[in-house]
Amino acid sequence: MTVKTVSEDIRSIQSQVQKQPKLKWLVLGSFFSCIAALLQATGGLLPGVGFFISPFATLPILIGTMILLQMGVISYFLCITLLFILFPSELMVFPFTTGILGLGIGVGFHFLKGKLSIICLGAILLALGIMFLLYILHFPILGPIASHSFVTTGCILLFSFLYSWLWVEMAPFILKKFKLLLIKNRAR
Repeated sequence: MTVKTVSEDIRSIQSQVQKQPKLKWLVLGSFFSCIAALLQATGGLLPGVGFFISPFATLPILIGTMILLQMGVISYFLCITLLFILFPSELMVFPFTTGILGLGIGVGFHFLKGKLSIICLGAILLALGIMFLLYILHFPILGPIASHSFVTTGCILLFSFLYSWLWVEMAPFILKKFKLLLIKNRAR
């Protein structure tokens, strides 16, 4: 699926959502932020298994941003607020990693033309977030064995690019499924 097709899907869903009262998209954005907070919290609540589930906190923010920019931004900040209240241990991770990745890729789908530029935007934001946590705040996001070396930085950049690429490839498929769900619910 090309970026042009995704843009058409985004415009189609946006037109459907914009016909609804603002209260409905605010509720949908709140739902996305609750799901993102729960997914992010699994990393701390379920050690081991939770670390495989918590990266999916990117998904609700990404889908919300792809549908409406305002919804994605509201979901992002509301999720940060929920994490601050309910799971403060995850507050350092979400805003700089999974959350900013979903927001960045969603914004990229709105404003950028090619997949590579969308992937690079997401990768840059994710890499900057990880490096900010690791090098500036000295938060051990990669564990206690991570060193401050060029190899670590290179691995962060490579991981960020591959991880962003994965989300950019998955997003159109997920958006299409969400669109079908939205249309099916609207027909009721």
